[in-house]
Amino acid sequence: MPTGQRPGAAPGGRLRAIDLAQTAGVSVQQVRNYAEMRVLPPVERTASGYRIFTVDHAEALLLARRMAECHGWARTRTVMRAVHDGDIETALAALDQSHGELDRERADIAAVLSAFETVVASPSAHGRLPRRGVRIGEVAAITGVRTSALRLWEHNGLLRPSREKATGYRLYDESEVRNARVVALLRRGHYPLPIVRAVIDEMRTTGSPERVRAELAKREQELHSRSLRRLGASAALYTYLHHRGLVAPDRSHEHGTASCGERERATDTRDD
Repeated sequence: MPTGQRPGAAPGGRLRAIDLAQTAGVSVQQVRNYAEMRVLPPVERTASGYRIFTVDHAEALLLARRMAECHGWARTRTVMRAVHDGDIETALAALDQSHGELDRERADIAAVLSAFETVVASPSAHGRLPRRGVRIGEVAAITGVRTSALRLWEHNGLLRPSREKATGYRLYDESEVRNARVVALLRRGHYPLPIVRAVIDEMRTTGSPERVRAELAKREQELHSRSLRRLGASAALYTYLHHRGLVAPDRSHEHGTASCGERERATDTRDD
């Protein structure tokens, strides 16, 4: 076998579709699909109509799989198509959106945690409730959500109001109003219902807010891991762009040109 030629590669550096599929752990049909979606570089064909794959396609396929794990398939298709069309600006914009989503999630977690701590520290912020409890309209005003949302949360087992014997109207005691406020805060932070349900169940069982804090801490750790994975995938994309000659390596230090960090420090100095 010639030096540097991959196992299964045909003479001239060509790869069969099955070789490409085995490299990435996918089916041959998936390889064809990726080619049709332009996730891979343009594929030439032989005179008899067979696709001609090369090491470039293998690199693109492995990159696309890694990008999809970290950025999702929809965004990966946008990025890879743009790259193979030479539209680097569109690819970078899609990546910026992806990393920006994590930043917003991080801000949401901080906001939910801060708001929840306020709820825990001031359980009577809206005054002491009547002993009989309050009706759904009053709870909606306290939590800042619609009555339809409160009914939906009840349907999903998050709230358990009692009923007035004479009228059948819902009545929420102090603990249920507290739960409604916690649910509202977590839903504003885009927490899925299973996590919210686990938090509320724990608070009903123990009356402790520690489960809420634990869920928030877990979400922060997951976010940190996702951020690192996306960073790694973006770095792999940069390497791919460099190999294809679409970007030049940063050699600013070799030519005395200010680096990004140096430019930022210079800007900070001017602002002082």
